[in-house]
Amino acid sequence: MEFKEVSVFELTDNFFSRIGRDWMLLTPGAPGACNTMTASWGQAGFLWNKPVVTVYVRPQRYTHEFIEREERFSLSFFEAGAHRRELELLGSKSGRDGDKIAEAGLTVTALDGVAAFEEANLVLVCRKLYRQAMRPECFVDDAPNTANYPGGDHHTIYIAEVEHVYVK
Repeated sequence: MEFKEVSVFELTDNFFSRIGRDWMLLTPGAPGACNTMTASWGQAGFLWNKPVVTVYVRPQRYTHEFIEREERFSLSFFEAGAHRRELELLGSKSGRDGDKIAEAGLTVTALDGVAAFEEANLVLVCRKLYRQAMRPECFVDDAPNTANYPGGDHHTIYIAEVEHVYVK
């Protein structure tokens, strides 16, 4: 089945489930020169008069090098429960150590020149607008900081405009 571009305002997805339960693949770069990681933290909404997503990447992740270098990235979402094994593998292995995408058996495709996954049923192509390293002193409630960053490896926050939405 081919991807079809739709308006962001046509989406009826529950992003609480899509991101938090079903997970997504965050992929900066073009096919043949990309890296991907499974993500289960993020937001989708409206900011600066634009449809945006917010994603979080730890500095030690190989994907961090790619998202820092690239202007754009994709978020690939899959049907609930589908490709869970592949998503677990892509979230637990580093692309530094080998071709984890090939090992997962997923098919990289290009949407607007950005790598995404053919098996996805929703892809957002995004352009970075803002990035900032999380700072421990900015936590109003220190409990999330203590629970999620015992090693001090705070995420980099990326806010990106959703430029294109593709569905199957």
